[in-house]
Amino acid sequence: MKKIIVFFSSTLFLIACTNNEQPKQMNKKDSTAMQSEVPQTIDVRFVDNKKDPSCGMPVTAGISDTAHYNNKVFGFCSKECKDNFLKKPEELVAAAELKK
Repeated sequence: MKKIIVFFSSTLFLIACTNNEQPKQMNKKDSTAMQSEVPQTIDVRFVDNKKDPSCGMPVTAGISDTAHYNNKVFGFCSKECKDNFLKKPEELVAAAELKK
């Protein structure tokens, strides 16, 4: 009898400790929130530079952020590159290879 009680107690303990949680169904609200986290790229036609002035990457590879400087719109591959440019734009503007 003692063995049966120990067996059932152990079984109940294991069942309680096992993660039986079912996968969460994604509702429409969750999917909308996930879509907003996907970085949106900016069309190359809307910027005045051919290269990211901070890192030199061609803007055709993807633009995730922009900044306005001297009546021009500059495209950047990342927020970090944009922040770097804004610290010293007069030094980096030549590296942007402006469109004609």
